[in-house]
Amino acid sequence: MSTSLAFDLLLAAALLWSAWRTLATPDIFRAAILFIVFGLLLTLAWARLAAPDIALAEAAIGAGLTGALLLDAVGALRARRDSAL
Repeated sequence: MSTSLAFDLLLAAALLWSAWRTLATPDIFRAAILFIVFGLLLTLAWARLAAPDIALAEAAIGAGLTGALLLDAVGALRARRDSAL
């Protein structure tokens, strides 16, 4: 088995694991962080598939912008919960 195939299999396993953990975690902050990790791993997968334009878009929009919006939403939900108590 070549090292590139081993890396690709490890990357595929990491993608599946991070996707599953993102959906299965009960903590919303951890889910947002895992979503960002998933987006970064997906960026690496697109780069390995020789699609740099899609990799850049995934990094900027998928992991970056959407991740920041999710973290902001988590902060707003926590602030609303704390003010209601």
